[in-house]
Amino acid sequence: MENSLTVIIPAFNEEKSLKLFLPEVIQYCKENDFKLIIVNDGSTDQSKEIINSYAYKEDGFVLIHHKVNKGYGGAIKSAIEKTTTKYLITIDADGQHLLEDIKILYNEIIQKDADMVVGSRKGQQTGSLYRKCGKSIIRGIAKWLLPIHIYDINSGMKIYNTTLAQKYMHICPDSMAYSDVILFAFISQKHLVTEVPIRIKSRIYGKSTISYKTAFSTVGEIMNIVVLFNPMKIFLPISFISFVLGLSWGIPIAMQGKGVSSGAFLAIITGIIFFLLGLIAEQLSMIRKSNIK
Repeated sequence: MENSLTVIIPAFNEEKSLKLFLPEVIQYCKENDFKLIIVNDGSTDQSKEIINSYAYKEDGFVLIHHKVNKGYGGAIKSAIEKTTTKYLITIDADGQHLLEDIKILYNEIIQKDADMVVGSRKGQQTGSLYRKCGKSIIRGIAKWLLPIHIYDINSGMKIYNTTLAQKYMHICPDSMAYSDVILFAFISQKHLVTEVPIRIKSRIYGKSTISYKTAFSTVGEIMNIVVLFNPMKIFLPISFISFVLGLSWGIPIAMQGKGVSSGAFLAIITGIIFFLLGLIAEQLSMIRKSNIK
């Protein structure tokens, strides 16, 4: 049990939060014999200096510094590469996550022999109505495209098997969508993913950098991961709808002796093309999946 968990914290311009939050995290990790990796993701404030003031004094504390901002996912992936423990857990640098919940997720992944455990914020105030609507749309699209049984797909607190994380991180984006895509990768590859409730606090300082651009990026990455693991989930419905619409449109016209409608013919051909593209994508998917290290 000792030294089997690494706590990963990506940080970008969180100097005010880190002054209060970082000492608590360090103390918690020391008490539980957890390792700690903080990634300063090209911060332009004093975050690096604040983290440095502790990094060189504490055992088991690793600081990774990015000269330029690589993004939330890029920061986490840099930490995953340096992780040597069996499990790793990601938490945010804004102080919203309660440290006591780390043990809850840690016990869950061991007791259930799970591959990933998601900290669910279901039922809690997690942002404005604008953000709630965005998350609901993303969740709906994700559940339509993938057999997802997890509610809080974009939770920043997730614990997972390090070996699997290192295997799949290469197909994950550097953006905020990383949090969603790594979950989809685990589920798509039939790994055991569970969910337990956690509590959250308000941000200590500052405001979230998540915007509508993040939502569009996330939806795009969801599409990418579906095309990678199950492309026919996208191509087959489009093919079927186009083909059926073409027949529905063309048959009545043909029965009236007016010949073949050019619009109906185009719709049918479009359906056939999408079906063939799906078959090609399926073959490419098999090749790409076989190359995942």
